[in-house]
Amino acid sequence: MSTITQRGLQKAGLSRRSLLTATGAAAIGLTFTACGEKPKATPGGEEPKLNFYNWDTYIGETTLGDFKKATGVDVNMSLFATNDELFAKLKAGNPGFDVIVPSNEFVTRMSQAGLLEPLDHAKIPNMKNIDPSFLDPEYDPGRKFSMPYTWLLLGIGYRKSKVQGVPDSWKWLFDSDKYKGRIALLSESADLVRLCAKYLGHSVNNIPEDMLPKIEQMLIKQKPFVKAFHDDNGQDLLVSGEVDLVLEYNGDIAQVMKDDPDLDFVVPKEGSLINSDTLCIPKGAPRPNNAHAFINYLLDAQAGAEISKTILYPTPNAAAKALMPDDYKNNKVIFPPADVMAKCEYGAFEGAEKASQYEELITRVRAA
Repeated sequence: MSTITQRGLQKAGLSRRSLLTATGAAAIGLTFTACGEKPKATPGGEEPKLNFYNWDTYIGETTLGDFKKATGVDVNMSLFATNDELFAKLKAGNPGFDVIVPSNEFVTRMSQAGLLEPLDHAKIPNMKNIDPSFLDPEYDPGRKFSMPYTWLLLGIGYRKSKVQGVPDSWKWLFDSDKYKGRIALLSESADLVRLCAKYLGHSVNNIPEDMLPKIEQMLIKQKPFVKAFHDDNGQDLLVSGEVDLVLEYNGDIAQVMKDDPDLDFVVPKEGSLINSDTLCIPKGAPRPNNAHAFINYLLDAQAGAEISKTILYPTPNAAAKALMPDDYKNNKVIFPPADVMAKCEYGAFEGAEKASQYEELITRVRAA
């Protein structure tokens, strides 16, 4: 797909995941290729090529072409829709990907399953640009397998003219008929279960077994009032007027708020779930030197700023953030205040059995 077409998709407000649903790309294996001159030979004896497996609309408008101009390496970008899809694809054997973008708990899950290559930090000098607070996360101590790409925070996107006051509690999504038929929930099972636990006063992690039936019954009771379970295109439902309240990521709502002043975003008072998307090299990557060079390029200050200008997600790249305009750096939707963040947590990978338990719970809710 050309840069022009990709830019059009960005302006259409498609999230990092929603494009796949619209185009059927998950089924046909849609691939983006950087445009430019014929690739030159690269050091290290690798062919001047790289296969990048990414979320949709989750890269700068010219990033792939700029990397090719700088290195001669042509990037083919294929798309996945969920972490589960990414995990299943790699579990079956790496079909040729060099760099992938799993979320935090899937870094843990994939590294434990032997699906990731350890990173050579000496080949990633731009690691120095990362905010120190992101250098030693619990999901990947010492950044052995991953480099941070973005971070994300779930909250409630809403239309101000249709909602009374600020919907500052998960109650309005999970436990109330006040906006029946005007609500959309994210379809990812672990996120939903964890946020319900947060609403009920528990951490998003180590949820006790006896709380799960309470969560299930609460969501089954709420289901008749829910318009849709969406695949991370909740901002589109909000923009179109199909719903007035939506569970969605801060970056997605920040994108559409630029063009619609009637939209806003709030992190509920109970706290929320933080996610982080990362850059990893999968086991068996055919071009590990090119992979390290690409990750290092994405962590460059200017390249990182160009990515952030396009996708409007919070960046963990301190050098890139410093180059961004004030309306990004001071945007409280993109970077919520410290007192809000203090109530938010990362979700930890607690084993495949627990992940399946959450998936089965939400399957039962949706079938009820």
